[in-house]
Amino acid sequence: MLDLMPSLKEWQPASTGQRCAVATVVGANGSVPRPVGTSMLVSESGEVLGSLSGGCVE
Repeated sequence: MLDLMPSLKEWQPASTGQRCAVATVVGANGSVPRPVGTSMLVSESGEVLGSLSGGCVE
């Protein structure tokens, strides 16, 4: 999540007061595209900040 903080201030949904959800990798087995602790935000309008999969799933 910390890597999203610099971008969050300028993210359009946050600046307009939209609600958003935080998704964070909390555990993993085997080969994974992002490490534990990686986060992304999804706004109520569907905009995304960050990535959990390297872009192939979101």
